[in-house]
Amino acid sequence: MAFTRFIADVAFSSLSSSIYSTGESFSGKDSVMPLSPEQTAEIEAQRSHIHETRRAVSAGIEAHLYTAYPVLDHGFVRVIDYMGDDSSICQAARVSYGKGTKSVQNDEGLIRYLMRHWHSTPFEMCEIKLHVKLPVFVARQWIRHRTANVNEYSARYSILDREFYIPEQNALAAQSVINNQGRGSALTGEEAERVLRYFRDDAMRCYDHYEEMISDDGQQGLARELARMNLPANIYTQWYWKVDLHNLLHFLRLRADAHAQFEIRVYANEICKIVSDWVPFAYQAFEDYRLGGATLSSKAMDCVRRMISGEKVTQETSGMSKGEWRELEASLAS
Repeated sequence: MAFTRFIADVAFSSLSSSIYSTGESFSGKDSVMPLSPEQTAEIEAQRSHIHETRRAVSAGIEAHLYTAYPVLDHGFVRVIDYMGDDSSICQAARVSYGKGTKSVQNDEGLIRYLMRHWHSTPFEMCEIKLHVKLPVFVARQWIRHRTANVNEYSARYSILDREFYIPEQNALAAQSVINNQGRGSALTGEEAERVLRYFRDDAMRCYDHYEEMISDDGQQGLARELARMNLPANIYTQWYWKVDLHNLLHFLRLRADAHAQFEIRVYANEICKIVSDWVPFAYQAFEDYRLGGATLSSKAMDCVRRMISGEKVTQETSGMSKGEWRELEASLAS
């Protein structure tokens, strides 16, 4: 039986200049710009092309194809392509063809079994390709997940847009006193205003110098590959990111966690919404066993057993370090 799906061939070279670039300088929060009518029309034109296919089709993710979901002040996530669905995971696990006589309920049970017992290869049979626009410092965290295929906008070949991530004032925070890579209490008053001013002014100054250096008006002009080193880490870049479902879920387990940095967590949260529509059985199992679950050490399991039996267990009697005990308490409290 043939199915229909949206398809389009979107050239990467047109990403910023055609669909999403604002073409305007950053001047504060008023520069957060929605898609123009022309850009919206172009996306709708991409979504209007339909073809028949015999491939596995996920109705949930079809609705997301090519749509740009805003993230932060200038970023977005959108689905370019995908392969497979929940049934693909089950077929791979059974090494069979077609659905056979298996019911949807059995498929869901199988997926939950695979997730519960940390099987990975059946989930690797599904893949997704995302187009992401993100600040460079977020991209440097993101690229630490090396089990994916990436094609990034080239600042050697092209000129980067004058777009920078400037956080909302309520996102400014002091260094955490208990976590060397986390945030503490919020900045307020004059200090917060001064930090925002530095972010804006420094970004604009760096870009002004970047434009001046690469200009060939009355001078040779510096090569783009050299001039880009003067740009700040909050400037936006773009890439295509293709990853299989197993490695995507690993990415989401770390980056959608409450301890992840806010600026990458908001991207992960947006991707979670897409994945939940793409492979609903797999995502529900992921939520239950990974996002909402906990991995306990043998000492932690021993403490839980002792607690269940009615014994009062403390950090001193647990045999665990203070950090381990604190994490166990947090897991049990949540």
